[in-house]
Amino acid sequence: MSSSGAKDGPSSYHFETPLLDAELPSLLHSICEHGGYAYISMATLAAAGDSHAAEAASEMAWEQLHSGPWHSVLPIWRDAYSMACLYLARFHFAGGDFKEALRVLDMGVIMGGPLLRSDLDSAIAKVSAAARVVRVLDVAEKDDQLEPPLGCEERNNEVSWNLPVKALTNKIVAKTSALSLEGFLREYFQPGFPVIISDGMAHWPARTKWKSMDYLQKVAGGRTIPVEVGKNYLRPEWKQELITFSEFLVRIQSNNRSDDITYLAQHPLFDQIDELRKDICIPDYCFVGGGELRSLNAWFGPPGTVTPLHHDPHHNILAQVVGKKYIRLYDASLCEELYPYTETMLCNSSQVDLDNIDEKEFPKVVDLDFVDCILEEGEMLYIPPKWWHYVRSLTTSFSVSFWWNNCDEN
Repeated sequence: MSSSGAKDGPSSYHFETPLLDAELPSLLHSICEHGGYAYISMATLAAAGDSHAAEAASEMAWEQLHSGPWHSVLPIWRDAYSMACLYLARFHFAGGDFKEALRVLDMGVIMGGPLLRSDLDSAIAKVSAAARVVRVLDVAEKDDQLEPPLGCEERNNEVSWNLPVKALTNKIVAKTSALSLEGFLREYFQPGFPVIISDGMAHWPARTKWKSMDYLQKVAGGRTIPVEVGKNYLRPEWKQELITFSEFLVRIQSNNRSDDITYLAQHPLFDQIDELRKDICIPDYCFVGGGELRSLNAWFGPPGTVTPLHHDPHHNILAQVVGKKYIRLYDASLCEELYPYTETMLCNSSQVDLDNIDEKEFPKVVDLDFVDCILEEGEMLYIPPKWWHYVRSLTTSFSVSFWWNNCDEN
């Protein structure tokens, strides 16, 4: 764990773990009850200052996380992984290896349990602050040759739209501005109709900040994120990877082929990176119905990313912060006609590939009514629950989705 730009000795860099310290006895007891004797031995040595034991504890917990399907992993092993990440990151931080400390802490956030989340968040804040001071993050230091802003015409002047058949020839999604909460409730929310709100996010700092590559590198460059690689999640070659945000930014500018396109999709990025969370606001429309916000996710990628035809269980506002997307929607009542998969994991996804419809296999879909639109930068689209939708990015695109439920769904 050699120093990476640190000017002071290892003792200069340290973060506290008050929650871990308080919960340690009960955590170890629970791990013991599930047969984690070797893990307890390594975690105890790690707490006493053994860095090799911290690595061993992390590897043991990691193996448990991959012992079967994710839903079958015991929650205690997710908390055990968070604990090991905190111990291991502490050693990296003390040695001045801020990049590795951040990577390990992010892994704890992404893969670990909720119990020690506040310790992970506070540690990330402290390591990030120290890293900015000594400038060891992967920040683009190119003041005289900054990249063109995300979403600008220079970057996207060769966009191939490749829209599905009959695109923009049917009914277009209604568009409105200055929409009151009462109007939204009466005209769209209660009857269950989609609508574009054209002026709901003009005040967001993200509208300007997220177009700057330098800004995104500065606040998130060294952070580890999960990305999807491949045309879409229904393809057999599709896979997931863990890379730094810096590496991801390089990929989305490299004009990859569509079969290995990289997409940051449906990830709670704003729970992970608070600086980006401060750049957006929850739309007031999300509180209509008296329910509560269920998830807040990021969708960030190059031109050509596709989310295949599917439906979601909650009310959804998709906010288009940077770039533009083509979106097609089918009424929630058109389930049988859209041929959903029978497998439990994919039952909300259609077998129909709108980019290449097999009319012999799926004849019912050919003449179905739909509405579609080009969701422009700065616009929000309300998607009612269970409405089927297909999404294609037409430019480099950064979107935010807000899912919420009704009060009677709590």
